[in-house]
Amino acid sequence: MLGIAAAVLFFFAFLINAAEISTNHVFTSGNVMILGLMVLALHVAGIGAAHTSRFGRRR
Repeated sequence: MLGIAAAVLFFFAFLINAAEISTNHVFTSGNVMILGLMVLALHVAGIGAAHTSRFGRRR
């Protein structure tokens, strides 16, 4: 789920940069990209992943 959120943030950063949209100092393309990297790092670290059992399936 966090991987999808990171992809959306990267897409918004691309749109802001490509369309040269004038935004305030908080929502610049660089700041949105850093937020995307933070969310991607949380995804890679396993935060927000589906809960799985440590012991595997029971038969």
